[in-house]
Amino acid sequence: MAISVMPDNRTVSPPSTARIIEKPAGRQLQPADPCVMVIFGATGDLTKRLAIPALYNLARTRALPDNFRLIGVARTQATTASWRDELYDAMKGFVGNASSSFHIDHIDEVAWTWLADRMAYLQGDLTKPELYETLCHALEESDRTRNTKGNAIFYLAVAESLFGAVVEQLARSKLSEQPEDTNGAHRFWRRVVFEKPFGHSFDSARELNRRILTTLTEDQIYRIDHFLGKETVQSILAFRFANGLFEPIWNRDRIDHVQITVSETLGVEKRGHFYEATGALRDMIPNHVFSLLTMVAMEPPLGFDAASIRSKKEDVLAAMPAVLPEHAVRGQYAAGAVMGKQVNAYRQEANVATDSRVETYVAMKLAIDNWRWAGVPFYVRTGKHLAARNTEIAIRFKQVPSAAFKNALADSLQPNWLVLHIAPDEGISLQFEVKRRGPVMDLAAVKMDFRYDDWFPKEPNAGYETLIHDVMTGDSTLFMRADMVEQTWRIVQPLLDSWARAGVADLAIYPAGGAGPNEADLLLILEGRGWRSLEATHIETQG
Repeated sequence: MAISVMPDNRTVSPPSTARIIEKPAGRQLQPADPCVMVIFGATGDLTKRLAIPALYNLARTRALPDNFRLIGVARTQATTASWRDELYDAMKGFVGNASSSFHIDHIDEVAWTWLADRMAYLQGDLTKPELYETLCHALEESDRTRNTKGNAIFYLAVAESLFGAVVEQLARSKLSEQPEDTNGAHRFWRRVVFEKPFGHSFDSARELNRRILTTLTEDQIYRIDHFLGKETVQSILAFRFANGLFEPIWNRDRIDHVQITVSETLGVEKRGHFYEATGALRDMIPNHVFSLLTMVAMEPPLGFDAASIRSKKEDVLAAMPAVLPEHAVRGQYAAGAVMGKQVNAYRQEANVATDSRVETYVAMKLAIDNWRWAGVPFYVRTGKHLAARNTEIAIRFKQVPSAAFKNALADSLQPNWLVLHIAPDEGISLQFEVKRRGPVMDLAAVKMDFRYDDWFPKEPNAGYETLIHDVMTGDSTLFMRADMVEQTWRIVQPLLDSWARAGVADLAIYPAGGAGPNEADLLLILEGRGWRSLEATHIETQG
């Protein structure tokens, strides 16, 4: 475990001294059922950037069933061969690309060939019944030639506005039906995966749930969030509940506040159309950020099964009052320099209105009104074109009385931070105070660092591998339930309403490459606190 000493607000990072405690080999993945995976939106960016790399990794590690088939569906005119080639070209873009979240040294040609041999492409209009008739025949053919047992996953990598229409077409063509045998068990399963955002407001999320639950049961529905596929996020529950050291102090008696940061150096790139209709709040808060928050704040579950864990997460959301507009700040990036490169203002991006009032940054103060967290503020922020890429959950413990250290530079007494680092570096760090060597009582902040790369072999990961495999095995632990989705929208709906009325009146403009709008600092400064540096990652001394 690496220990860093931080004299005079500087950090010294010695070489890692991590050693693995000898334990039995890790648990292996449960074998997935034979199945067909149908991707709607098969020529889109999400398919190329996340879904296909994840499936390639699952093929490479032999986690996909032998009896597997992948069918791509989209409006784009293409053939199976041209679709495969397009996906292979996209995979080559990850080779040697250190700036990519999915970085590989080479393509395993055996794994790719295994996956490519199981691919097929269908062109058609997702709103027309003719496409689903063709799809029915394709599934029947897969069952005959690949012995997929009738099981199918329908992955909706399409705009949220198409979710209802696709589900209704699946129902009309009986593709979502799960017939029962004489014992009442399903002869095969059919599951539907929904990409975020799920709805764009409280009313729309509730209506979408009503619409899809008319023809699907909740156990067929998987609302996916790739954040929950990250190792550190999945480790939060293990960290909290498998260690007797932390859970007794995980409460309002010991914790001053919590900061959740999801900052990006990227702008909207080529997603102007999407972002103009979505914005930072809808894009990040109800899904990514609340997923992190509920894992940090939930009560211990009765067991680590999907029902127990999701119920505890929903309890957290139900205990959260709706956000007050005065407890939130929205901003939009102007031109500036990000990592030494000049970038345009948001309103200069392609497919963005020149007078756009869409936010690219959001910060807010949240509360949880229950016995564990009452009085502990949760500060969250997310934004584009900021100074650093950094996703972390930082727990700030209460300051000790300083009277005993009045002759020992009490003013320099640093707070204790426990930080769960999610991206780009995965790990956990703990900062605490010690006495320096010497004849006088002089304090220094030191930090213990756990990094995944020091302890475990690093594997390329797109973030979707675990989630896709969970869908294949029917494990819904990492997916939101209908009631959870509606609670997240309930919490933020007052902001959406307030900002719609305000127009651009309260939209703060911040230079690209900075820490966001100054107005966000006031959320904490007025309460005697401050944001951690965006560039902290494993180096932090902020109070």
